[in-house]
Amino acid sequence: MGVNGTLLAVDAGNSKTDAAVLAPDGTVLGSARGGGFQPPLVGVAEAVDGLAEIVGRAAADAGVPPSFAHVTACLANADLPVEEAALERELLGRGWSASVRVHNDTFAILRAGIDEPRGVAVVCGAGVNCVGMTPDGRTARFPAIGKISGDWGGGGGLSEEALWFAARAEDGRGEPTELARALPAHFGLESMYALIEALHLERIPQARRHELAPVLFRVAAEGDPVALDLVHRMAEEVVALSAVALRRLGLLDEEAPVLLGGSVLAARHPQLEERIRELLAVRAPKAVVRFVTAPPVLGAGLLALDEWGGAEPGAAERLREQYPH
Repeated sequence: MGVNGTLLAVDAGNSKTDAAVLAPDGTVLGSARGGGFQPPLVGVAEAVDGLAEIVGRAAADAGVPPSFAHVTACLANADLPVEEAALERELLGRGWSASVRVHNDTFAILRAGIDEPRGVAVVCGAGVNCVGMTPDGRTARFPAIGKISGDWGGGGGLSEEALWFAARAEDGRGEPTELARALPAHFGLESMYALIEALHLERIPQARRHELAPVLFRVAAEGDPVALDLVHRMAEEVVALSAVALRRLGLLDEEAPVLLGGSVLAARHPQLEERIRELLAVRAPKAVVRFVTAPPVLGAGLLALDEWGGAEPGAAERLREQYPH
């Protein structure tokens, strides 16, 4: 056990990191927020250096040294078991605890949305990912590292698809679509040619391409067939991931939650949500669709309480009360 008998919960996404120090009764003693966690860009050690600064501030806020009974870290870019193992070794080397568990950050979103560790979550933000878990410790997951692992969609993928169809509509290779006007108009431009040039020459930064996903959904809502087909394909991907994960866990034939989160799904676009529900009713009729609104660090904290085994009765409920949503 750590010096203080406290737990550390970390949710580290691509854009922000939250750390919370918990008492055994589920009380949040201290917390801190910092920047994103991106080991593919900076390396594992440097990424964890940034994490260490945030953990240090959370411990200081709690009035304790950074020594914990258990650490649960839900980390972006921990997509493969080998990556989780490398990150666990790095965290163990920091001396915060002799008990460390690393998960992909999608598990934090899943656990935040369910009362017990049982169900499936699909997260559709910049990319798309799906995980599932059962109380006996079994999990379902996908590599989720892009096209080479069979992924399609997410905000970034939808933006790229929208650009492809719009470019071909303007030059005559593809069918007409309002996307050819709406996408360049978003950036104050008059044609897809102008937008292609601006993107290629990086007058519009790569990071701004994700802004086109909401434009796609708006055009789909206005009835554009090309845009609507893309939205429906995104729904098909969400349902395919959900159904496969449910089947792997033996939950397909019983009532089980399917949690939907991430910026694309949380926006509750009617054409996307309705199609997901329609398809799930066929492929996983007993699935119960829910949307995750609780902060992921809550899920990391609940996983820490699950894994430690020394939590006091009512700790999970007490922790939830401190993260109203």
